[in-house]
Amino acid sequence: MKSRYNVLFLCTGNSARSIMAEAIMNAKGRSNFTVYSAGSHPSGVIRPEALRQLERARLPTERLRSKNWDEFAKPGAPTMDFVFTVCDNAAKEICPVWPGQPMTAHWGVADPAAVAGTPEQIEKAFRDAFMTLERRISLFLCLPLASLDKLAIKREVDRIGRE
Repeated sequence: MKSRYNVLFLCTGNSARSIMAEAIMNAKGRSNFTVYSAGSHPSGVIRPEALRQLERARLPTERLRSKNWDEFAKPGAPTMDFVFTVCDNAAKEICPVWPGQPMTAHWGVADPAAVAGTPEQIEKAFRDAFMTLERRISLFLCLPLASLDKLAIKREVDRIGRE
């Protein structure tokens, strides 16, 4: 049994969903997981609405940054055990070859940054994305990883992404 697992959340811009997922899972799974996020075409900034959701949940934000997924495909990068795409664009892109053959899954979450409307509607979109990610991550953290084989883990991870 591994004592710590590395997890990477991917999205195109790495400005909202993948950032929120990184912060949520780093806080909730800190004893067993080290979590990162990245984007295929990172925006270079984190959406202020995403930061507000994290601050409301009292999650640390000071180490978060928008970064390219190439950082995690280079020699010397942490070897990932799990790679999750959280947006449809990243799921359709050709991902780098991740060293160590991590388990991959798509956990599509509606893009709150694409919502146009009143400030209340935009805030609700970010809150909904946060709550979806928090629920999926909580379910994932309940999996008995040490006692499941790789195929069983893959089935459960995929099931969580459909919920």
